[in-house]
Amino acid sequence: MGKEKSIWWGTGDLNAFFGLFVDNITNLVLLSAILVGGFGYPADIVVSKMIPGTALGVLVGDLAYTWMAIRLAKRTSRKDVTAMPLGLDTPSTVGIAVAVLGPVWLASKDAILTWHVGMAVLVCMGIIKVCLSFAGGWIRENFPQAGLLGSIGGVGLALLGFLPLIHIFEAPIPGMVALGILITTLVAKFDLPWKFPGALLAVVAGTILYHIQGVAGLLSGYQAPSIDFQPSLPVPSTGWITHISHALEYLPIAIPFGLLTIVGGINVTESARVAGDDYKTRDILLVEAFATLIAGVFGGVAQSTPYIGHPAYKSMGGKAGYTLLTGIFVGLGSFLGIIPVFLQILPVSAVCPILIFVGMEIIAQSYHSTPKKHVHAVTISFLPAVASLLLIYFDDFVSQFSKMIGEISSHYPDAKNILSIPASISSTHSVIRILGHGFILTAMLWGGIVSFLIDRANKKCGLLLIICSIFSLFGIIHSASPDGSIYLPWNQNYSVSIQIALIYFIMGIVALLSKKN
Repeated sequence: MGKEKSIWWGTGDLNAFFGLFVDNITNLVLLSAILVGGFGYPADIVVSKMIPGTALGVLVGDLAYTWMAIRLAKRTSRKDVTAMPLGLDTPSTVGIAVAVLGPVWLASKDAILTWHVGMAVLVCMGIIKVCLSFAGGWIRENFPQAGLLGSIGGVGLALLGFLPLIHIFEAPIPGMVALGILITTLVAKFDLPWKFPGALLAVVAGTILYHIQGVAGLLSGYQAPSIDFQPSLPVPSTGWITHISHALEYLPIAIPFGLLTIVGGINVTESARVAGDDYKTRDILLVEAFATLIAGVFGGVAQSTPYIGHPAYKSMGGKAGYTLLTGIFVGLGSFLGIIPVFLQILPVSAVCPILIFVGMEIIAQSYHSTPKKHVHAVTISFLPAVASLLLIYFDDFVSQFSKMIGEISSHYPDAKNILSIPASISSTHSVIRILGHGFILTAMLWGGIVSFLIDRANKKCGLLLIICSIFSLFGIIHSASPDGSIYLPWNQNYSVSIQIALIYFIMGIVALLSKKN
């Protein structure tokens, strides 16, 4: 039996592997860059403790998804089953590093304490996700596709489409060459000689061009990669138990990230079903929940999640082999100290086109796989993700500007009274913060509300509006807190939360009392 006839492996698995692998290791680099570069946290703890444990969660999760794909292929007698992609969740990897690990380190200057608190938070998130996994199937069966697919379509547009495009044009020659190869081979479906994987050629070509430009002095800030392997195996630790009470303080920040991966897992399972691979939602969610739990016990600080983009990996020709390769390469590569070296070699501009392709596939599926009458529901689901994109830049601007004011004021005390962020910018920042916090869940609910309204399902529409009211009141969506945490409304001075909750509630009551036309 040839390779292309295998139920678990095909040449397209190489394309899919590179996409999933690069996405995972990029998140590991983000984690290290934020903690070491942003907060001055010791690099040796990140490399020897946090990354191996975090990578173990990816290894366990991808191996489980590989087995599930092979089992589905055997049960259905199909040879085109694509495994569900799993990897590190980007929003929570960044969010936990910035809002939990960094502050604990700055307050304590105790690297081990910080690590243990991060572990404890991750273990708590894993436990919560295990409990919530059993409700995933019911939500998927009773919720409109426009909300499920539209919410991740917004991610494809804003975070997988636009953000990587910026990095491509930071080094346009390697970036545009890589993007051109991907569109030609994976979108326009041109075959390369000897069926060479298009994603692999794009990354290789972009990487070579990047380093040629760098060596020639045509790229500012270019640094040649250094070879320095630091092997480190993940080892289970009970140190987190001692600091569980400290970690509980940060659960209001961490819980929304866990909820978003559950919602995202439900959405991507529906996305996979539409693409032809009908996995049980409960099983998909339980695997990622246990992978998160295992990562936390073994020293990890970032949760895993089913990745958005199953249709893209199927379009690439991926079966079960790509998740197997990703799990092995991310896991063993981290344990052997290869990943940090490998990441120095791969330029961001050469790998970002893969993310753009995944985003394009997600957007296309959001529209093609939902009823035509629900296209407006899909479109409105995109908008919260745009707010999340804007929030990234507003947060960075405000942070950098505030830092600049602090530095100037240390030399010229009177300057603090003169320099300040304009009120209009602060006001806009606050509004975008409210729109962007909890954006995946907001998008899903908005898409469902509009779908039910179009279908004249007034009671279901009203119920979702009441749910939006409750979630808004506690900051689960539209959190007014600067860090996006949830809160008790009577303990906070966030009148805007009460206003938003009130208007959702009034609209919900109106919908519930309305008669079906």
